[in-house]
Amino acid sequence: MSDFALAPPAVTPLTCGLADSVFQTAARNPTLPVLARRPYPGATAWEEITAVELRDQVVDLAKGLIASGITPGMRVAVMARTRYEWTLLSYALWAVGAEVVPIYPTSSREQVEWILRDAACVGVVVEDEHAAMTVGSVCDGLPRLRHVWQLDAGALDHLVGRGEYVPIATVESLRRIVLPDSTAVIAYTSGTSGRPLGCALSHRGLATVCDTLLAGWGHTAAAPGEQGAVLAFLPFSHVYGLMIQGLCVRGGLLMGHEPDLGDQSLSAALRSFRPTYFYGVPSVFEKLYKNFLRTAQQAGRGALFERAAETARAFAAATERQRLGRGTGPGLELRVQHALYERTVYRRLRDALGGRVRRATSGGSPLNRELSLFYEGIGIYVHDGYGLTETCGGVTMQPLGREKSGTVGQVLPGMELRVAADGEVLVRGPSVFQGYIGDDAATRAALRDGWLATGDLGRLDEEGYLAITGRKKDIIITSSGKSVAPAALEQRLRMHPLVHQAVVVGDNRPCVGALLTLDPEFLAHWRAALALPGDAPSREAREENALREEIARAVAMANSVVSRQESIRVFRVLPAPFDVASGLLTPSMKLRRDAIVRHYADEIDAMYESRSRPTRLAAPPEDPAFWDDPDDVFR
Repeated sequence: MSDFALAPPAVTPLTCGLADSVFQTAARNPTLPVLARRPYPGATAWEEITAVELRDQVVDLAKGLIASGITPGMRVAVMARTRYEWTLLSYALWAVGAEVVPIYPTSSREQVEWILRDAACVGVVVEDEHAAMTVGSVCDGLPRLRHVWQLDAGALDHLVGRGEYVPIATVESLRRIVLPDSTAVIAYTSGTSGRPLGCALSHRGLATVCDTLLAGWGHTAAAPGEQGAVLAFLPFSHVYGLMIQGLCVRGGLLMGHEPDLGDQSLSAALRSFRPTYFYGVPSVFEKLYKNFLRTAQQAGRGALFERAAETARAFAAATERQRLGRGTGPGLELRVQHALYERTVYRRLRDALGGRVRRATSGGSPLNRELSLFYEGIGIYVHDGYGLTETCGGVTMQPLGREKSGTVGQVLPGMELRVAADGEVLVRGPSVFQGYIGDDAATRAALRDGWLATGDLGRLDEEGYLAITGRKKDIIITSSGKSVAPAALEQRLRMHPLVHQAVVVGDNRPCVGALLTLDPEFLAHWRAALALPGDAPSREAREENALREEIARAVAMANSVVSRQESIRVFRVLPAPFDVASGLLTPSMKLRRDAIVRHYADEIDAMYESRSRPTRLAAPPEDPAFWDDPDDVFR
């Protein structure tokens, strides 16, 4: 068993609740801009909210909550996209000692009912009429639910008006009795296998992660003398989004909100808000890269972009070797090429993020090393970190000046990390959750002598860098007994511009297979660029053959990082992507593997059966050599 830990950082121990940071900043620097909002959706101008204005709005809303009967320890759900009101609500609820229960706005009726009942919520804040109707349809089975507040119907103004005669002293008295170890959030796991579990997260746990990151990395959020600015667009319904909110509020960073994750809306918000630091998940960085490539190809500069991208990766890899003491850095020719592309390509790519971003953080799942090198090479280093809902977010981070792409960095100061004999990552420290509400058995199974069993598989190198290799429950065992971790293959498959989603299968099968969905935007671009001549039937046939060859190349590229026994030998392209509505994705966009395998059981059977009918019958299907050549099946 290997383990690793760093000394605790010099951070001030928390002595109060999360809401106090709003009041402390207002007292210390009342005119500091802390939030930015647009007067209407799509506006290019942002209105700044100062620290004292935020404090006053939080107080007014807290008074309304008190007038509505919300008292310490009560749980109130927030079911909304990432918007300005989310921040006001969370800090107002924490100011009165209530507990926040985030719910994804895309959650199904059954998921909403389960969370509201399991958490015993007394109130829920929804965004629009559709969400209000969803909650209304399950209210009969929720006797503790007394309030349904609808944001788009003026709920916050109503609450402020209701609390007009509540003394400010009442808010102050409630805020001051909130203890660091009081529960602040009941965050539900993604529920990739079974019902989601409610993780009790304390004020101390959430603050510790933020304060540790700010102590060690906060100065990288902006250039010296400049206030850091972050555009929050990841869901606050996820602990990663909540961590970003906490970093901004506790660190005095200017935070804007973007609720619409569509490409056009997010792109416009980035250009107008111009963040200095960027937070995302791997799929966001993958999508940005594909958009860069598609835009370049549409402008007739696809070859130029690909050369520039290759130069960026080579430059970053050489720079990495130098900072890790394993090389002399980029040579003269590479530096000249990189400088040329900096003027002609890289600067324009950074402009797509507003032009001020120099560093970023990726979380949620490991980031592909080649993608990380690409971003570093164009001038935006992406810190790949690791954390869970059960750890209030961050567990690891890249050490400044010793960053190593392809890993998730080293364990945060004050935390301990261990890799068990079976490869499972174990974590211990002040940000580990308090337990799963209403499920002592699950809590005992997860917490073993104070160590959290994460369910993730990983390895620590000699310098303490952690690489996540997959999920313990996702391991595939073929009929020949070969164990395969699907994450690396799926990550490589998604790097191809045409591949949108990938699910590796193969349990009790003679070889590894894959179900793929295609990126609709890039597919349309690819078809238009192909521009094959001839009549429709013949053109479609040739287009289909070209698509088969392109996807086969994506599979071959993925296979290049694994052994022959672990490589994909059969695959099928599905006609539609996995989505939340079909129950094949969680609200946080994670794959529900078991549900996907069940849903596409017939397609998976047909995929293997078509491959097991060879033209020559000399080699039996169970012979591994029979599966050496990849076979593709388009549905």
